[in-house]
Amino acid sequence: MPDHPIDRRLLGAVALAVAMAAAGAVAVGRPGAPDDEGRSPAAALRTAPVAYRDVEVTIPAEGVVEAARQAVVAARVPGWIVDLRVEAGDAVTKGQVIARIDERAAAQGLAESLAQVTRAEAELANARAHYERTRRLVAENFVSTAALDKARTDYDAAQALLAAARAAAAQAATAKDYAVVTAPFGGLVAARHAQVGEMAQPGTPIATIYDPAELRVVASVPQATAAALRGKPVPAFAEFPTVNRMVPARAVTVLPAADTRTLTTDVRLDLAEPVPGVVPGTFARAHFAVGKANRLVVPAEAIVQRSELSGAYVVTDAGAIQLRQLRLGERTPAGVEVLAGLAPGERVALDPAAALATLKGRQR
Repeated sequence: MPDHPIDRRLLGAVALAVAMAAAGAVAVGRPGAPDDEGRSPAAALRTAPVAYRDVEVTIPAEGVVEAARQAVVAARVPGWIVDLRVEAGDAVTKGQVIARIDERAAAQGLAESLAQVTRAEAELANARAHYERTRRLVAENFVSTAALDKARTDYDAAQALLAAARAAAAQAATAKDYAVVTAPFGGLVAARHAQVGEMAQPGTPIATIYDPAELRVVASVPQATAAALRGKPVPAFAEFPTVNRMVPARAVTVLPAADTRTLTTDVRLDLAEPVPGVVPGTFARAHFAVGKANRLVVPAEAIVQRSELSGAYVVTDAGAIQLRQLRLGERTPAGVEVLAGLAPGERVALDPAAALATLKGRQR
């Protein structure tokens, strides 16, 4: 038989009571003893008032973090991988050696090309001497003009062969340099794709590198929203629940394409500052500001998460501390909107861990 609605509400209330009891507070705590300076422990807590503020009304959209600068460093010459100097997570600088490929074949090719250059230089010297000698003989009427033309042609051909040999030598030298794989820019190694002893071919991936200082969020929005965002500056910010941070967007770009399956358009948010603890692939939520409204907000650092429940430690004027369940709305740069659970003028602890420690100290 299906559960009665009253039973479900009762079970929810019991679950909340158990979660709040596990957090260390169900009822208002009594004021503690004063410290050496005559203050109660609650007075030492950092608090902030709950107040109405003008906040941005936003359109949220789920997205993912990606690196604005990312490169898959690959081999450019064939050969055995003889050295790998990076692991996933390592920091690298521009030009740092990542891997080395057996360069013996490239060195032999360079030696052959240099030998061809030497041969072409000798042939050019011989052609030049023959041309000068034929020109003198023509001036003295010992040989025909046709012989001079042939000598001139041979001389020009020798010059061209020398230029080709030098170009081949330069190409061989470049190929030898390609045996040393270096980082194209500074950043972090996201993944290593090869192992020592593997045979590399041109295009074989060695490692993926990205710049953590240049991240962006790509969110998929409905096409109607994309049309409203396109062609005009729209303030936006990105929310990162994993690190409890909100970062404004430096620029918003609506990509000129749509997904035919989901009927959505990707919107790119370039972040105004780096976000420690956030890596490509991290979940993010984009917020596009479409207006302003007066909302009751609380600082984001005051929020306590207990499974699926949200709350905050309320500190009264008498020094009592209570963990209050909250119903929250949207996150904004000014704080988190409070739909229920707090009243204007109440103060909340900005360090929930310190508030919990103070409350547990009173209960002993």
